[in-house]
Amino acid sequence: MDAAFGAMLGLAVEWGVRRGVYSNEAGQGTGPHAAAAAEVAHPAEQGYVQAFSIYVDTLLVCSATAFMILTTGTYNVQGPDGSLIVNQLPGAAAGPAFTQAAVDSMMPGFGASFVALALMFFAFTTIVAYYYMAETNIQYINRKLHRPWTIVALKVAIMAATAYGAIRSADTAWALGDLGVGVMAWLNLVAILILQKPALVALKDYERQKRAGITPAFDPDALGIRHADLWRLPRAIESPQAVPPATRSAR
Repeated sequence: MDAAFGAMLGLAVEWGVRRGVYSNEAGQGTGPHAAAAAEVAHPAEQGYVQAFSIYVDTLLVCSATAFMILTTGTYNVQGPDGSLIVNQLPGAAAGPAFTQAAVDSMMPGFGASFVALALMFFAFTTIVAYYYMAETNIQYINRKLHRPWTIVALKVAIMAATAYGAIRSADTAWALGDLGVGVMAWLNLVAILILQKPALVALKDYERQKRAGITPAFDPDALGIRHADLWRLPRAIESPQAVPPATRSAR
């Protein structure tokens, strides 16, 4: 019984992590693109903002959806052999149908419209965000390669992927998404290991200045952090227009 319960708990955690990564992108390596475009006096300041967003995404948005489904009883539970242990929505597949039924149980007739609108915004913002991240990466690589056709190729690839995902089943889309997120997470783990030392140095410097009651300001030279040239520009914070957009986003 202990082994069986441990397997059930482990699978539940695994499923939660796989789906939770889609909401908060913690450890995935996509958050720094947007964070790098922020104008702050210290990088740790924006780091705290990014860390707080994880709690908003997962504990507020995702948990609210889960509790909405659980409290209304609009879900099914499938056993390992494929049979339904709990069958409160006959014929409904796991996914948006549960949320739709939960909304319908409280506001009849509104569930389908609510889920369709939510999915539309989720899909649109996801596509735009991932394109922005990909283009930022290509622009960074193109600083030395100078391959303008790569941006056109990226746009074609994004549109092709969107069209392909729209005509395939949800299971295929989730499988491809899990594969892509997994690859990014493993690559990002390597980057985290490389950057952990300067990141912790910056964090300790920020906390030291906060405890001293002064407004934190970042000085990479004093901390021994290399390759932080943009932070040495005196007008980088006061006048963002003085720095080219491509350089600001590279930070």
